[in-house]
Amino acid sequence: MSALSLALPLVVLTSLLAGCARNVDTRVAGDDDAAIDGAAARLEELRVRTARDDLTCDQRCAAATQTCEVSEELCALVDRHADRDDLPPRCAEGREQCSSARDGCTSCRNG
Repeated sequence: MSALSLALPLVVLTSLLAGCARNVDTRVAGDDDAAIDGAAARLEELRVRTARDDLTCDQRCAAATQTCEVSEELCALVDRHADRDDLPPRCAEGREQCSSARDGCTSCRNG
C-alpha cells in the first residue's frame, strides 16, 4: 500500500470532521429571542390597554396581573442568557411596567 492510498482516506476523514465542527445549533437562542420579542409585544399591548381611561378597576387589576406574569416570563427568558448585555434592560423595563400597573390597580382600589 502506498503512502498516497493511506493519505487519501485521512484527508477525507479530516475534511468531514472539520465540516461537522461548524454545525452549531443556534435554534435555542433563536427560539428564546422570538419568545422574548413575543413577551415584549404582549407587554406593549398591555401598556396600551392600561393607559385607557375607560377601564374598570377590575379590568385594570386584571391587566396588572397579566403584565406582571408576562414580565416575569420575559425575565426568566433573559436570565437564560446571562452572557448577553442587550437583554437585561428589557427585563428591567418589564418589571417597571409591572410596578406601574400594580400602582394603577392599588390606586383605583383605594380611590
